[in-house]
Amino acid sequence: MKAFNAANIRNICLAGHGGRGKTTLAEAMLYLAKATERLGRVADGSTVTDFDAEEKRRAASVSTAIAPLVWNDCKINLIDTPGMFDFAGGIAEGIRAAEAALIVTAPGGVYDVGASKAFKTAQKRGLAALFAISHCDGENIAFYKTFDALKAVHEGQLCPVVVPFIEDSRVQCYVDFSKGKAFKYDGGKATEVPVPEGGRIAEMRDIFTESVASADEELLMRFFDGEVFTQEEIAKGLAESVAAGSIYPVYACSGYTTDAVDLLLDGITECAPTAAEAAGEGDVKCDENGRLAAICFKTIADPFVGKMSFFKVVRGKISPDAAGYNARTGESERLGKIIMLTGQKQEDVHEIPAGDIGVVTKLAGFRTGDTLTDPKEPTTLDGLDFPAPCLSMAVLVSKKGEEEKVTSGIHRLLEEDPTIRFVTNAETREQVLSGLGEQHLDVIISKLKNKFGVQVTLKVPKVAYRETIRKKVEAQGRHKKQSGGHGQFGDVHIRFEPCDEDFIFDEEVVGGSVPKQYFPAVEKGLRDCIAEGFLAGYPVVGVKAVLYFGSYHPVDSSEMAFRVAAHVAFKNAMPNAQPTILEPIGTLHAIMPDENLGDIMGDITKRRGRVLGMGAADEPGLQQLDAEVPMAEMGDFSTVLRSVSAGRGSFSLEFARYEDAPAIVAQKVIEDAKAEKAE
Repeated sequence: MKAFNAANIRNICLAGHGGRGKTTLAEAMLYLAKATERLGRVADGSTVTDFDAEEKRRAASVSTAIAPLVWNDCKINLIDTPGMFDFAGGIAEGIRAAEAALIVTAPGGVYDVGASKAFKTAQKRGLAALFAISHCDGENIAFYKTFDALKAVHEGQLCPVVVPFIEDSRVQCYVDFSKGKAFKYDGGKATEVPVPEGGRIAEMRDIFTESVASADEELLMRFFDGEVFTQEEIAKGLAESVAAGSIYPVYACSGYTTDAVDLLLDGITECAPTAAEAAGEGDVKCDENGRLAAICFKTIADPFVGKMSFFKVVRGKISPDAAGYNARTGESERLGKIIMLTGQKQEDVHEIPAGDIGVVTKLAGFRTGDTLTDPKEPTTLDGLDFPAPCLSMAVLVSKKGEEEKVTSGIHRLLEEDPTIRFVTNAETREQVLSGLGEQHLDVIISKLKNKFGVQVTLKVPKVAYRETIRKKVEAQGRHKKQSGGHGQFGDVHIRFEPCDEDFIFDEEVVGGSVPKQYFPAVEKGLRDCIAEGFLAGYPVVGVKAVLYFGSYHPVDSSEMAFRVAAHVAFKNAMPNAQPTILEPIGTLHAIMPDENLGDIMGDITKRRGRVLGMGAADEPGLQQLDAEVPMAEMGDFSTVLRSVSAGRGSFSLEFARYEDAPAIVAQKVIEDAKAEKAE
């Protein structure tokens, strides 16, 4: 593909709810533009942008893919993003690389949750927004129900550009108001037909004309006077209004049959912002002749090709002689191959100019969100805003000895998916993997097996309980052993009592009954004990230990003997000190639609939670619920919240403190610990 300047480049992020046809629409665009030779199908696993083995197995997108095409002498970089909420990291990548978001939905009468979320993400980034209502094929098409649902939210900003004329429950033709023409499609071939006047065509035309007129006061006055606009005025008004974010054009089409997709492509080239106009950020203007500034918006850790870093060039150009300076690390790297991708198909290029998207291989020090820049004028571009993981599971290796292999593989996957978290819990000695949902974790496990040859299973992670005491007690610890030669002798009297700190050691020894040099040994012995508690082996907290009496032998006493004596005193004291299990309590902030508040409140109560308060969230129609909940009960809360709220809900959970666990919970914890120890 030839090089294009920024004025002829459109970077378009395809976003929306899962299953609404984003990948199918991308396939139709590529096919009509002759970027591909055949029309792939998601169900067959033959599409350009769903090339990963996991995507073919699931028949759904799980990662962002790039596919460029040329239409009307413009290069359009299609950025196909996943629609499932478990792979929301892909939306963040796609939005960061684009100047416009094409929100794809389908006839059906509702504003999809995924479409609404994608629109809000685009708005937050300041992108222009366009809507494509695809799947306009078959019978009983509910295009206008979906249009009305969108209009109920966006009101006068929604602008119908291409709409279907429906008769006898089928689409007879598509009317393009920007051209003032109508087209009938047969086998993907368009034939111009007279513009129909039935149905809702007249109403849609009025909405379109008013939307275009709103871009300019003079046009608006002429609209009220009933004047007809020229094609040039319509094109100019559309482009200016879309770029300003004052209108959101709507295009009806069918990605499956390719009907009216050519009109959508025309609309993208005519009214979507160019890279030259919108790719700049703050003081960094989109200028091919300026010093290099490019954002790494996606990374792939391929075990065969090596690391692939996806860049959106904002200023300058990426070329083989670029210094490869990383604004975050302050270090330079030698650039690998420079390539353009169409799905997984690679094409070597000699440069990536300002406004364009491309890939550089083997940049070991770069990660997603880093800025590739010129060391003579270093620039840091905005990073990416990824959603935080909300579901954690412990990783179990199928074969012993492969723990390091698992760690290595997951760290490679962390490079390409910043929504993953992976930690080793030193207390529970578990490797804990966190992601955005069950399907997200399932894909990670599959990639571990397919890419890195290691098989693992997942289980609910252990909870980091604590133990403490509620009663003051005194106990003696005496250690005496004689086996020839020097023996071992240590004798301590220790008072244990509850306190507000994790552990306090003090001494009140009078008269030298225990020499001072053995005090550290006694403390060390007690610290050994509190690391593994009496009831279930969890760390003991909230204990003050006071050494107040004891005895020693001038020959047989030693640090080790007093250390062991402290162990004995601890063991003797605990049964009488009213030991108890403490469970971690978290502070929950959950956001959900108004109508789901009661259900979520009931769910929190079932989890032994205490509601602290509720009220309107920052966004209309949403409520925020604040509560304190035992963290052991929150394992599947993300799944429940997503299910109840149809994906609209979100939450954060942070550790607050430890509290006494109820007797039934404490007993279960103790029994589980004994069973695990027996195994």
